[in-house]
Amino acid sequence: MFTVMSKDLAMGVAVLALAVGWTVLAQERSAQDKALPNPYRAVEDVFQMTEGRAWGSSSAGEIAPDAKSIWVAERCAANSCLNSNLDSVFHFAVDGKLIKSFGAGIIVYPHGIHVDRDGNVWVVDGQTNQNTGRGRGRGRNNAPSADTPAPAPPAPPAVPMGMQVIKFSPDGKVLLRLGTAGVAGTDESHFNQPSDVVTAPNGDIFVADGHGNESNARIVKFRKDGTFVKAWGHKGSGPGEFDTPHGITIDSRGRLFVADRENSRIQIFDQDGTFLDQWKQFGRPSGLYIDKRDILYAADSESNTPRNHNEFVRGIHVGNARTGAVTAFIPDPLGNQDEGALVVTSGAEGVTADADGNIYGIRVRPFGLVKYQKR
Repeated sequence: MFTVMSKDLAMGVAVLALAVGWTVLAQERSAQDKALPNPYRAVEDVFQMTEGRAWGSSSAGEIAPDAKSIWVAERCAANSCLNSNLDSVFHFAVDGKLIKSFGAGIIVYPHGIHVDRDGNVWVVDGQTNQNTGRGRGRGRNNAPSADTPAPAPPAPPAVPMGMQVIKFSPDGKVLLRLGTAGVAGTDESHFNQPSDVVTAPNGDIFVADGHGNESNARIVKFRKDGTFVKAWGHKGSGPGEFDTPHGITIDSRGRLFVADRENSRIQIFDQDGTFLDQWKQFGRPSGLYIDKRDILYAADSESNTPRNHNEFVRGIHVGNARTGAVTAFIPDPLGNQDEGALVVTSGAEGVTADADGNIYGIRVRPFGLVKYQKR
């Protein structure tokens, strides 16, 4: 007997089927993550700020070329450096000793960091201190409640800052700026909520530009002197499209790996922007790092079963940048529980590793830098 199903009932059946299918997939993927070995132990409180200074949020950290020290860009003991007179860029020995710091009054919202082969430090400033009505980039962790009236806009500061990529010498001298200070845009001289930066061996610069619904969604390429070359990508979920390109790194073959976070995948390109592959086995990646042995580290700080409806659990995936095989998993100590309507980030959002294979998780929350030491 043939029965005509109502439109509402059909929709309900489809939704239920999708939900059941997703639940099975989530359980399978979560089980695979949990079954992976975790050959690391967490060591907290290794890295200490100057006396009287507390850690704030950070998503930016990278090992130095000597592999014995690490650079971190931190948000001024809070989740922003707006109107702060504190340093935001720190250089630590891997044993936790503070070597130097700089950056006070230069950066609004440090988001990404890269240390090039000459030891220069590139910091991505992802927000603006200007009240432009767009591009402030407030994420879920510090978004205002929907019930809270919008405050009256303050007068814009006299000196525009933010929405730039800044190249510093190891001593903190500004060597180069990309983007227009304080101004969001879509052309070759502007960014809109840039997230991360990496340089190639020949000095070419690649910026992941786009963090949020109103931001860009692209990769921008420059020559080493800052000359614009090209940009590729736009909002979407297809090959070569992005939804929050949150991190970027390069492997030994010169391929660009992009953490396409909202699409829960890594996309791989050549340096001309040709799409090569996409990997979905490394979770919902926020931060990426590839070491000299082509070991790939992917920090997933946002997988959250009730909120994001993906099949992963939060933590750091470790694998092979050549084959895509995932070989280890460090779970987020807070687990995978729903943490409320506005807060989904926990654990490492940025990640890097030293020559001995120790991993460093750079955290928005809980604050600070954690070392994962090989057992």
